[in-house]
Amino acid sequence: MAGQSNGRDRTPKGVRGPSGPASGASAPRKAPSSSPGGRGALERVSLPLLARLHAMPRWIIVVAPAVLLLGGLLLRDSWAWLGGILLLLVWVFLTWLTALSWPALTPGSRFFRGLVVVAFAAIVVLKFLGRF
Repeated sequence: MAGQSNGRDRTPKGVRGPSGPASGASAPRKAPSSSPGGRGALERVSLPLLARLHAMPRWIIVVAPAVLLLGGLLLRDSWAWLGGILLLLVWVFLTWLTALSWPALTPGSRFFRGLVVVAFAAIVVLKFLGRF
């Protein structure tokens, strides 16, 4: 009975947690779209940046924006312009990640993420004006 499966194959199938696909199983990857417009260009430009982010320790991806955000919010008076620049960097990172994840989001998630990006942009503008 060689070659026949008896239904007792306990090999895990599909994805198993944050470490990726189970051994022997590989999920098909969607290639960046080849459209000449903005979406395909954004994906092509982002691919090397995402690869670098993926190679970094995970804690850096959390700590670096948090430090920039905290620094941007705490800098006041004559240093408000520097706080605005730090907040602008966080806003650009947040907007970039939102744009990349946009096709996978539900309409409700799109609304709230868009709202967060717009609200954060307003905070950046107020910081540059010295009112925040």
